[in-house]
Formats: sequence, C-alpha cells, structure tokens
Amino acid sequence: MARGERRRGRDAVVTQVDGGTASLVPDPDRPRAWSLLLHDAPQSHVDLDDPTHLGFEYQRRLGHIVDLLAPPGRPVHALHLGGGALTLARYLAATRPRSTQQVIEADPALTRLVRSHLPLAKEWRIRVRGGDAREGLAKLPPGWADLVIADVFSGARTPAHLTSAEFLHEVRRVLRPDGWYAANIADGAPLAHLRAQIATCAAAFGRQCVLADPAVLRGRRFGNTVLLAADGPLPVAELTRRTAGDPHPGRVEAGRALDAFTGGARPVTDATAKASPPPPEGTFG
Repeated sequence: MARGERRRGRDAVVTQVDGGTASLVPDPDRPRAWSLLLHDAPQSHVDLDDPTHLGFEYQRRLGHIVDLLAPPGRPVHALHLGGGALTLARYLAATRPRSTQQVIEADPALTRLVRSHLPLAKEWRIRVRGGDAREGLAKLPPGWADLVIADVFSGARTPAHLTSAEFLHEVRRVLRPDGWYAANIADGAPLAHLRAQIATCAAAFGRQCVLADPAVLRGRRFGNTVLLAADGPLPVAELTRRTAGDPHPGRVEAGRALDAFTGGARPVTDATAKASPPPPEGTFG
C-alpha cells in the first residue's frame, strides 16, 4: 500500500491517497463492515457480509431511489460519478443482479485502497474508471444510462464544474428518455448552494424532488440532501413513505412546496459556478 500502513486485525487502515489521508475504520457492531473517511470526514460505509446494508442517511435515500427506479430485480445501466467505497454500486449489484455499472473516480489511489481491502464480488458487472467525472461523462454514448448518481467531493466540497447547467446538459445526453438523475448535495444555512442546485436542475428536467433531514432543510444544521430529477413522473408518495420510515426519518419536498423553498434562486452556469460550501468546523468531530 503506497505511502500507507495497515495495522493488524480489525484496527483502522490509514494511508495517503491523492486527495489526502484516507482511513478505513472498522464498525464495532458489524464484523466485516468498514467506514471510509477522508480527512476524518465520513464518506462511505460498506458491510462486506451484507452489501444491501446502507449505514449513512444519504446512502439510504439513494438506496430508495435505486429500489424504485424500475421493477424489483430488473437489471439497469447505472453511472456513478464519484466512487468512494463503491457503496451504492455494491447495493445496486446485489439488489439488481446482471446490472451494468460504470464508476468514474478521480482518485486512483483511493480506488486501489478500496479494491484491496473491500473487494468487489467477481460476478458484479462494475467497471471503475479513473479521471474527472465530467470528462468521463462526456465519453459515454447518448442514452446509455437508466440512472446517473452524482456523489463527488474533493476536500468535502463538490467541484464547481459539476454544479452547472452545462454539466446537467451532459447528464441528460447520457440518460435514457425515462432515466433518473440523483445528486448528493451538502449545504448548511442559508442553503444558497442547495437552492441554486434545485433551480439548475429545474431548468434541465421536467420533474424533481428532494429527500433530506428536516433540520437540514430548515438550515439548522449542515448536512446532505439528495436531489432527484427526471423528465417523467417520480414516485414522490412512495419515496415519502420510505424516507419517513428510515432510522433517522427524513422528508420529501416536491411540486409547489419545492418551488417555494427554492425562493427564486437562479440556475448556475459554468461562468457563475462555485464549489459547494465547506462544512463548518466541528461538523464531523
């Protein structure tokens, strides 16, 4: 392991990757589960014995989207922008066997760490490519994907070029006409970044909704919101039921309520795009 050290048994695995210090920390409650941290910020959770277990709130909400994308068990084509520990790719492979998945991860050293200590099942059709998410997106053929998941963070911030209308134009090109786009967005009060991302998505897609902890939507704490968009109908009622039933219940906003929340925010372009805000000091402490 380059520039790294592995400690014995179930101790943490700590190494330097291209993006800084990465740690794989064992879950004390699950014998083969690990959390991936970058600079001490939690990124992913993986249970090697149960890839359908989603330990983080935002991952559970993305899991609901995967479950409702198509009839249960039907294989799909999925593109993951940002790999981390490949948690959602594992979940999709386990719940929808024979699915075809591509992952674009900018940090090859991180990918090597994950593959070494959290190996993928041989039968899973998951291909991980190195490189910038937007550049990788541009290389895919039109109409390839049923689902695009954007979960890209560099230093706990989403890069500016992955927040713009031009970026979403590429996402739409790669999606099938009935495909879905889901994004993990981190923000806190006054939620200007989140509102702008909703406005940008509304300009690109016909329907959208957000899934989040109510405290995040009220600006009471910094956290993750999942934004889901498509041109066709979305299963808002079922997403609402599942999100409300999570161990940490959330809520779903759509339609007029979401328009009111957006509050006249304007879409982001490449010329105006900024990286998502950094988490406040102590967020992960």
